[in-house]
Amino acid sequence: MPMENSIPLKELLMQVNKPIFAIQNDTGLNFVTKNNNLHRFKAFVPAVRLENLGDEKFKKRHSLKYPYIAGAMANGITSADMVKTMSENGMIGFLGAGGLSIEKIEENIIELKNTLKDKPFGFNLIHSLGDPAHEMATVDLYLKHNITLVSAAAFMRMTPALVYYRIKGIYKNDKGHIVTPHHIIAKVSRIEIARQFFSPPPEKLVNILLEKALITRQEARLSQYIPMAQDLTAEADSGGHTDNRPALALLPTMIALKNEFMKIYNYKEPLCVGLAGGIATPQSAAAAFGMGAAYILTGSINQSCIEAGICEDVKKMLCRAEQADMAMAPAADMFEIGARVQVLKRGTLFPVRADKLYRLYKSHNSFDEIDEKSKQEIQEKFLQTTFEEAWDSTKNFFRKTGNIKEIKRAQSDPKHKMALVFRSYLGLSSKWAIQGIPKRKIDYQIWCGPAIGAFNQWVKGSFLEIHENRRTAEIALNLMFGACICIRASILKIQGIEVPMDASDLKPMKKKEIFNFL
Repeated sequence: MPMENSIPLKELLMQVNKPIFAIQNDTGLNFVTKNNNLHRFKAFVPAVRLENLGDEKFKKRHSLKYPYIAGAMANGITSADMVKTMSENGMIGFLGAGGLSIEKIEENIIELKNTLKDKPFGFNLIHSLGDPAHEMATVDLYLKHNITLVSAAAFMRMTPALVYYRIKGIYKNDKGHIVTPHHIIAKVSRIEIARQFFSPPPEKLVNILLEKALITRQEARLSQYIPMAQDLTAEADSGGHTDNRPALALLPTMIALKNEFMKIYNYKEPLCVGLAGGIATPQSAAAAFGMGAAYILTGSINQSCIEAGICEDVKKMLCRAEQADMAMAPAADMFEIGARVQVLKRGTLFPVRADKLYRLYKSHNSFDEIDEKSKQEIQEKFLQTTFEEAWDSTKNFFRKTGNIKEIKRAQSDPKHKMALVFRSYLGLSSKWAIQGIPKRKIDYQIWCGPAIGAFNQWVKGSFLEIHENRRTAEIALNLMFGACICIRASILKIQGIEVPMDASDLKPMKKKEIFNFL
């Protein structure tokens, strides 16, 4: 006869805060939460709580309950509302400050500081290759408002602004410990960049800051005992700027690098490595934590949520996307060097048109050199104005931002003038998507990776299938709850126990339902 307190295994797996004991008796296996029959013990699964996922030191460092980040999507797509909901649910979000004006960033800073008080939140600091003055102005703003955490993205090398943010205000406390008021969570996919973030700030840049009297001699001296970033996100195949790295190869490499640099520099505070790119289902979240990720970071799936700062039409397009509906296209901010971003290709001609502009730029020294048919297509369909009128608008943009050197260079270099006009199309295309300009729908630039396709497949037929029901924190809780179940099921399987549920059983649940199991 089955034991009186035996519980169906599927139900027990979902009670993630309770252990599972498999007890062998005459009629077969019974599953219970307490084992008083050690001699009939067959298998054991520990409790796997959501708050125990990831790295404890990382969570403590940033005052988090759960090891989950809503990554910064530029131009305010990761909005103040998204940052708020993450913080209020024990996680953290980074406002997508890249591409926003200093005035708009400051508005968001004031709103979040007034709303969240001491709860954790952060802002994006994106590398401005063509406008280092804007990068420094952003850092000055963060220091002014005491923003203590930034997500550093798209950096190809350390910059004076980034180093300034990291080391400004560091000191030794009464116990002789170095205190760093400003923290960086780096997001990288290349090992050579990761090495720079795990190293102390470059002495050359520190000396430049010292010569300009931006830092003190003590800050300069102490800077050589800390890493540029204690936390680093290994960015696999993701939306926007990406090198399309495979997560299974990237994360172990970055973790090995972390361990190497801990030995080299003997840092007092531990380094941590998280994972981003492709995380969209309970199985992928479980795999990330199983490989040793200190935390997970999501982006593409959050863009379809109600809190995302992008138009409803784009959210609908994202909800229909499948894994193969992505393409790589030239990046507006690093157009001339051939940098690329991953975007949605279904429902938009942006990737094709952007590629054509880049090919023409590479093969011609000025717009006038381009064949008449292509020039007509660019002006009538892409720019929807003449080249010279587009240049006037571009010129006005650089005047407003104070980047006069770009205008002067373009006036003496026709190829650079062509690049700036083509870049204006790339830059505006993302804004059209955010604002929802109907006549420009075919030109929408929508940053996303294959994760959105995997997510849509997982939530098909559930309440999360439509964008009106997608809430960032609720999705995050579903991924972590599902990851706990996957981990527990895996532990049972390796002990030879057949598990009566598979991936199709892990359907999304409302937040309230999840907490009923916790």
